[in-house]
Amino acid sequence: MRQGMNMIEIDGAKGEGGGQMLRSSLSLAICTQQPFRITNIRANRDKPGLLRQHLTAVKAAGEICDGELIGAEIGSRELTFKPGRLKGDNYSFAIGTAGSSTLVLQTVLPPLLTAEEPSVVRITGGTHNRGSPPFDFLQRAFLPVLARMGAQVELELRRYGFYPRGGGEIVARITPSALSALTLMERGDRVRAYAEAYVAALPIDIARRELEVIGHRLNWSQDQLFVRGLSNDMGPGNAVTITAEHEHVTEVFTGFGERGVRAETVAGGAVDEARNYIAATAAVGEHLADQLLLPMTLGQGGSFTTTMVTEHLRSNASIIETFTPKRVSISEAESGFLVRVR
Repeated sequence: MRQGMNMIEIDGAKGEGGGQMLRSSLSLAICTQQPFRITNIRANRDKPGLLRQHLTAVKAAGEICDGELIGAEIGSRELTFKPGRLKGDNYSFAIGTAGSSTLVLQTVLPPLLTAEEPSVVRITGGTHNRGSPPFDFLQRAFLPVLARMGAQVELELRRYGFYPRGGGEIVARITPSALSALTLMERGDRVRAYAEAYVAALPIDIARRELEVIGHRLNWSQDQLFVRGLSNDMGPGNAVTITAEHEHVTEVFTGFGERGVRAETVAGGAVDEARNYIAATAAVGEHLADQLLLPMTLGQGGSFTTTMVTEHLRSNASIIETFTPKRVSISEAESGFLVRVR
């Protein structure tokens, strides 16, 4: 990545080579008022270029700051973005598919926290999507840490949206907030742990089988396992979440039901992730780790320990160092890895 005279140039094939680099670049471009051009968008994915959820994020970023966009179309592998003045307002973004509404929210949330006016953001699309944080993760894991830093954000799930139908709806109320430094070195004691299996327009037996796997493999009792039957008009859809609540941090692990994939397999994937986290001692799991870098950059920096360093984390760090003078250091620690933003 190189910083030209005015235009920051980003190669989207570097690092994790997915949509994260694009979303982080959009957020930071608005906050720092620096234009950028990104090439090879999502070069390392099965379907490279902008999919509908990425295009919605791009257009949402443009709308909140009256930005100028070149190359904002489905399939585009190159995009130029020139941000304008950020303004808090009432915004509504429709993905039009089961694309992830949470990823669109994560693009506009960091900048809107720095706006002068409050905002209400309504997004329709998928709420529980493979390969992206489900609503439960944002609400239980991400926002409480943000609140510790001083962010005032309220999040509401009005309707579930599963792949391939979509039709979900989330609403965020964002109050401009100055973010303090984050120090999150330990989880603290475990407060509670539970699992939920959501089903809509599918046999309730799917949820029961998933919970049976979780109960058996995590040695959890019946009062930690919850079947969540949703109305048929939100389906067909299925997801299972495992929530581990600690004194200082909550983590959420998810399995997404797919056609042709057994309930036991869906639950098993979530259990594997949860067990890896439970067996470790670092405060933050791999997904929460890369979500925290941007707010820390916009605030006073800070540090946390994480169980794992992913390509997502490294890519996010390099984008941050491209747009800002902040530096992200990652080193080995007794409990896993220590990540610092300064």
